Amino acid sequence: MNNLQGAYSGVFLSKTLIMKNVLHILSRKGSNVITVAPHVIVLDALKQMAEKNIGSIVVMENDKYIGLLTERDYARKIVLKGKSSTTTLVSEIMTTGLPRITPDNSVDTCMQIMSENNVRYLPVFENDILCGIISINDVIKETILTQKETIEHLQSYIHS
Repeated sequence: MNNLQGAYSGVFLSKTLIMKNVLHILSRKGSNVITVAPHVIVLDALKQMAEKNIGSIVVMENDKYIGLLTERDYARKIVLKGKSSTTTLVSEIMTTGLPRITPDNSVDTCMQIMSENNVRYLPVFENDILCGIISINDVIKETILTQKETIEHLQSYIHS
C-alpha cells in the first residue's frame, strides 16, 4: 500500500467515524424553537420572524406541532395572490406535511430530503416531540465545517 492509499483509507475511516448528523447541528445552533399560534395574523408572525432574524416560524396548537410558516409561504400565498397580511391567519398559508427527521439523521440525508422535496426547512422530532428545526443554511454550514475538519486531518497526516 502506497502513501496515497494509506491517506485515502485514513480519511475514509475518520470521515466514517465522524459523520455529522442533525444532533451536531442542534448542538451548535441550539434547539430553541420560535413558535406562533395558527390563529395569529400573518403580519404579527412576520414581525416576530423579523425580530428574531429567522426565515420560518413553527406553528403550534395546544403544545403540538401543526406546521411551519416560511418567508416563501408569505411571498407565494400572500403577495402573489394579492391577499393582505393584516387579515390573513397563519393557518391559512402555513406549510403542513413537511418531511420529519430525527437527531440521528445524517446531514447527507437532510440534503437529499430537502432537495427531493424542494424545501428549505425540516422539523426535527424525537419520540414524536418537536426538538428543533434545521434550515438549508444549517446544513450548508455543517457541511463546510466537516470539509474544514477533513482538510485539517489531511494536512496533519501529510505533515506527520
